[in-house]
Amino acid sequence: MLLSEIRPAKGAKKNPKRVGRGPGSGHGKTSCRGQNGQKSRSGFSIRPGFEGGQMPLQRRLPKRGFTNIFKKEWQIVNLESLEKLFEAGATIDKKALKEVGLVKDALKPVKILGKGKVTKAFNLVVDGFSESAHKAIAKAGGKIEKV
Repeated sequence: MLLSEIRPAKGAKKNPKRVGRGPGSGHGKTSCRGQNGQKSRSGFSIRPGFEGGQMPLQRRLPKRGFTNIFKKEWQIVNLESLEKLFEAGATIDKKALKEVGLVKDALKPVKILGKGKVTKAFNLVVDGFSESAHKAIAKAGGKIEKV
């Protein structure tokens, strides 16, 4: 068997419907579009959501509330995860947190929360921190710098 002799299985390939090629094709005259109306014309298209003049669903449903586009989305990191992943005396910033996988995006603000215990001294450079986290790191001998 040669590569040039390979053929698809019988019935696997179907010929495309060739419309508008005369009466002998079985798809002649109106080209499978019926007789009259908007859908039979060339260039026909309707926008998504159009329901034939009926009030569309997106306009029938009540609107509630609003979306605050200025909301700040914090990425949360707890002290216990810093304790596990970093050595004593390490400088921890957003880039370092992203490298170890604690935050997804180094551009979004990071906040340190005080869950867990800290025995190592860290130098943190982050956007925000809780009061309990600040006390725990200061007690362990570390420093927090707010960006």
